[in-house]
Amino acid sequence: MKQYLYLFINVGCIIIPFIFSFLLKHKFYKQWRYFIPANIIIAILFIIWDHIFVEMGVWGFRSDYLTGLFITQNIPLEEGLFFICIPYACVFTYFIIREYYPKINLIYKSRITISILFLLSSILFISNIDKMYTAYTFGLLSIVLLFCFYRRINVNTITISFISILPFMFLSNGLLTGMFIENEVVWYNDVQNLGFRIFTIPIEDFFYGYLLILLNVLLYEAFRNVNFLNFVKR
Repeated sequence: MKQYLYLFINVGCIIIPFIFSFLLKHKFYKQWRYFIPANIIIAILFIIWDHIFVEMGVWGFRSDYLTGLFITQNIPLEEGLFFICIPYACVFTYFIIREYYPKINLIYKSRITISILFLLSSILFISNIDKMYTAYTFGLLSIVLLFCFYRRINVNTITISFISILPFMFLSNGLLTGMFIENEVVWYNDVQNLGFRIFTIPIEDFFYGYLLILLNVLLYEAFRNVNFLNFVKR
């Protein structure tokens, strides 16, 4: 049964948000026409990134935990589903917080959050340009954050949504990186990252996850709003 582990992790991440997409007062399934095209675009970009990094040995997958089905030469089906299931759960969380707690965006200035994250990302990018996972993650995050700062996009709800799902990320990513199991599902070449882990999870994974969710939400809002340039401005 262990060949279904990665598949079960994906299902476990999406099953509750999927069910509650139909049950709550604010029904997320009505947002699918905005979320699905946004998710497909971002998923394709991340799968391309994934494919290149597997080819270069930055990370890879242990066949023991895979069904054996692949969407590209080196990307298992489960990895492709990861870029659907995780964003679905996170954008669902963002949607619920936005609908039920609309004043969260006003708690503090979003530009402070963006500035802190941009400064941290830029420093880590510049000081680790030789480490591919670190450099690409923090470099791309810096670019997206700079865009958000320039367009005055409020990222408070996005950031709080990401923070709220961190306990689940510890569990899912922990399993993927070897926590509670004999070997990791996803292995990393520590030469290409900072080599610092929280339990078994490389520190880059948290910023990679934030980048994944940030891009999904931004594009979801782009499709949802007639005029994206006025999206949650302050």
